[in-house]
Amino acid sequence: MNILSPEIKKYISEHSYPEDGVLYELYRETNLKIMHPRMLSGAAQGQFLQLLASLSSAHSILEIGTYTGYSAICLARGMKKDGLLHTIDIKEELFDIAAKYFKKAGLQNKITQHTGDALKIIPTLTQHFDIIFIDADKKNYPRYFDLCIGKLKPGGLLIADNVLWNGKVIENPLPTDADTQGVLNYNKKVQDCEKLENVLLPLRDGLMLARKIS
Repeated sequence: MNILSPEIKKYISEHSYPEDGVLYELYRETNLKIMHPRMLSGAAQGQFLQLLASLSSAHSILEIGTYTGYSAICLARGMKKDGLLHTIDIKEELFDIAAKYFKKAGLQNKITQHTGDALKIIPTLTQHFDIIFIDADKKNYPRYFDLCIGKLKPGGLLIADNVLWNGKVIENPLPTDADTQGVLNYNKKVQDCEKLENVLLPLRDGLMLARKIS
């Protein structure tokens, strides 16, 4: 669901910090070679994530759902110079393309890639994080919330993408629609959590931004 006209999208692009060569090259290669390229964060959201990382002075970030690495690059660029980002993706075939662009961006030493099931990998990570960004399989969003809320530092940001899920969140999803049910359950968990203050932003397919207050 995207109610913005092409003209408004163009205006937004013209009045936002421009996408650099590395990110544009990654965007192009993803669209040419990878299935479901719309999963890419894109310039406006990427710049927003970078600003959030910079404004929060993040030293540690966890990303669930690397895809081809666009959002990881943006988040890592906003981190402190000595920061470290852990990013997880289940698809082995995407590892090399992400690694290639991490190196092109000069961020290979700030990003640690994990390949496998995030539900199994997250419990093995012992540190706590300034930012956790969830952009993976929607049916497991509630489980990611349960695993991550305890790993988020006080004052840290919990961010989830696609929380409007193409408008399906205001429809009556079938009980068998695990993805929509997952997004709905995640949004409710965030809204009901007394440890968080949150806002749902209508950026692209919906971005839930929550700050841990206790």
